[in-house]
Amino acid sequence: MTNSASLLSGLKVVEFTHMVMGPAAGLMLADLGAEVIKVEPVGGDKTRRLRGSGSGYFSMYNRNKKSLAIDLKSEEGKKIALQLIEKADVFIENFRPGALDKLGFGYEDLSKLNPRLIYCSEKGFLNGPYSHRTALDEVAQMMGGLAYMTGPPGRPLRAGSSVIDVTGGMFGAIGVLAALNERHSTGKGKHVSASLYETTVFLVGQHMAQYAVTGKPAAPMPARISAWAVYDVFDVKNDEKVFVGVVSDSQWKLFCDAFNLTDWASDEELAANNNRVARRDEIIPKLRELFSSYTKKQLMEKLETTGLPFAPIMKPEDLFEDEHLKESGGLLDMTIPDGGEIALPALPIAINDERPELFQNPPEVGEHSDEILASLGLAPEQINSLKSSGLIDTANKEEPAE
Repeated sequence: MTNSASLLSGLKVVEFTHMVMGPAAGLMLADLGAEVIKVEPVGGDKTRRLRGSGSGYFSMYNRNKKSLAIDLKSEEGKKIALQLIEKADVFIENFRPGALDKLGFGYEDLSKLNPRLIYCSEKGFLNGPYSHRTALDEVAQMMGGLAYMTGPPGRPLRAGSSVIDVTGGMFGAIGVLAALNERHSTGKGKHVSASLYETTVFLVGQHMAQYAVTGKPAAPMPARISAWAVYDVFDVKNDEKVFVGVVSDSQWKLFCDAFNLTDWASDEELAANNNRVARRDEIIPKLRELFSSYTKKQLMEKLETTGLPFAPIMKPEDLFEDEHLKESGGLLDMTIPDGGEIALPALPIAINDERPELFQNPPEVGEHSDEILASLGLAPEQINSLKSSGLIDTANKEEPAE
């Protein structure tokens, strides 16, 4: 089988990122075997210190990376960073437009230094009238129609995870891989940009297409006219819930047989999906009454034997004990920077049936500073001088070995 660590082996990535979108792009390359060096300020990326809903950001999106903590505003720090970038294949950043240009790390400067460099910018907006604006995942969801589609009418609601940050990072990684493929023939790098707003618009494209095809605006998901008669969350015993879907005519027959719904099975009109949708007001109340007599376990076991789509309604904390994730390599055991042990989701792909693995815990601040600086040819006394002057942070507070 293919070892995931070898897929992008030899690819060197330098990452100037924070929060979620930029780190997510780097994570995808790191999980596939690229050497990703996270350059963060002395004292560490502020994302490390977020609390509340942001308290898991760093641990989730920075595994399999090395940390170099350095003062980029100093001449010494800038020189070291440029030495790294000169030898890199990919550079990833997600700072506000123009911020890195002022420091000498903009695309024009870095492409002159390293013409083979793939420069990936993760932004709020692609070039256009909005490109100067500050964007967040929530801003993009509101502007791009996703919050409107998620909440009930009149109550826009953002999705329950940083879905746009993560997907925007994914599109950035896809662009990087495409540019790397072209570089095999041209020898030259590219400037790849991905954005929050355009990512959101892409995700609601199906609803835009629905309007273009039907002339009718798509209703928010809680108020939508379903394409199927049975496609709902149902209450079962003990205040639990199960989603059940019947999305084809053949599934309808299996469904009726499984639950002894002989009247519906013999009703020729109900054999066609569109006719069933027209009679949802008749079908759904009867199913709600029927399913309320089952426990979650009983209903799921019955649905499992039929092959029908179903799902228990789970909470994120429930997933730590999910048997499928645990047995399939879907959770990676790791030690996070505060010393705690945790299992977090692997990259959601398999190559030759193998899931990408953990080979580097989320790094401590400057954990690899000594190693990286030594690889650039800095002598131990030079590294120690940088430590003493406060221009680098390192997990090894003692002088580097001779």
